[in-house]
Amino acid sequence: MPMANNKTQCFTCNKEKITYSCKGCSKEFCFMDLAEHHKRLNEELHHIIDDYNAFKERINEQKQNPQNHALINQIDQWEIDSIEIIQQKAKECREIVIKLSQTCINDIEKKFNDLTEQIQQLQKENDFNEINFNYLTNQLIEITEELNNPSNISIQRESQSFMKEISIVLSKKSKFNKWKQNGITVAGGNGEGKELNQVNRPTGILIDKKKNIFIADSYNHRIVEWKYNSKKGKIVAGGNGEGHRINQLNYPTDVIIDQQNHSIIIADYNNRRVIQWLNQNQQILIDNIDCYGLAMDKNGFLYISDYQMDEVRRWKIGEYNNEGILVAGGNGEGQKLNHPTFMFVDEDQSIYVSDGNNNRVVKWKKGAKQGTVVAGGNGQGRNLNQLSYPRGVIVDHLGHIYVADSQNHRIMRCCEGKEEGEIVVGGNGKGNESNQLNNPYGLSFDNEGNLYVVDGWNHRIQKFDIVL
Repeated sequence: MPMANNKTQCFTCNKEKITYSCKGCSKEFCFMDLAEHHKRLNEELHHIIDDYNAFKERINEQKQNPQNHALINQIDQWEIDSIEIIQQKAKECREIVIKLSQTCINDIEKKFNDLTEQIQQLQKENDFNEINFNYLTNQLIEITEELNNPSNISIQRESQSFMKEISIVLSKKSKFNKWKQNGITVAGGNGEGKELNQVNRPTGILIDKKKNIFIADSYNHRIVEWKYNSKKGKIVAGGNGEGHRINQLNYPTDVIIDQQNHSIIIADYNNRRVIQWLNQNQQILIDNIDCYGLAMDKNGFLYISDYQMDEVRRWKIGEYNNEGILVAGGNGEGQKLNHPTFMFVDEDQSIYVSDGNNNRVVKWKKGAKQGTVVAGGNGQGRNLNQLSYPRGVIVDHLGHIYVADSQNHRIMRCCEGKEEGEIVVGGNGKGNESNQLNNPYGLSFDNEGNLYVVDGWNHRIQKFDIVL
């Protein structure tokens, strides 16, 4: 009886032999070549182990010598190549890093001081509960996270001149805040009317450090202040009927507070004037101007949007008798405005303008002759890259832009350079449910990051709590 032929071809020697299968590569090897195959696998494993060990050594080396970071080496090499010029530039870059770090620390310290004041107030009043404790604990966790994870920086190199220029670039954190989708009515919400628990087509809004709400109660021709957790407002300007007397307002659209003297400054829309109220004493600051939005920067300069001249002008404190300085819009080259409404001015004095009839937000850097579209600008519509008559605009410390997309009944968050934005609250159709808006106007944050929306045609102010 002939012997069964169980021989197959060896992958290595190509001879017909009794072979054994390698489970890893599914190939057949004779006994001798299988041993050689295993030997090669062992050698490859040792190579991989060596690579891992080398990588581990690199990690340990960088941990022990952080000054050998690639970016630091680039700065050092650039300093050598450019000698005295680069030394001066390197010094400037280090100062910027120190300044940015100090600014971050100052911001955190300010938040910490605010928490300390709140704790001292609780101790003084001897009135506290678990809700207070949870809030204080969450706030401490948040500022601790900010201290432990500061913003990253990187190096940006330019090569336009005879030497290779470098500068420090601050990278924004990628953290995106979120808010509860059901708002809480914190002012108004009792129907259209002129009682102290009502508002009528409110427009602009301001939240102070104590979470008191100042509202441009437009159709009631007054400014009302709602104390924190109050059930009704208090008239702090106007309220004497529609008119043009010094103690009257006519459809006010925006309100800000001058921190120098704690006076209230109002865009008195139909009276075409900006007026100041200080302890029931009135003074017209600027007359014959089609004012809509107001803003004040850290230096006390006053910014006013003119919806007829399609421009924004700036005035210095105490110099309101001149024409001001054109800082955005106008009839020159660049991004022309068409019915600008609300504005926001950041720490660098860049101006973000809601360009109403152009359905976009335009940013004008300090001293710029031309603006840049940072939200919308793709025609009127409800897609994520479109706006429909934007109103309120605010920018957070990370550079995220928040827009009251009034006719889409939603609040959008946009990032400069990104094509599309995202809906943060609203966007559920026009309505008066807690997750709906009806022509939102002004926007504001309080010092905890909660979002306040002037829900204009619902005659209420909605607060959307931040999700920690």
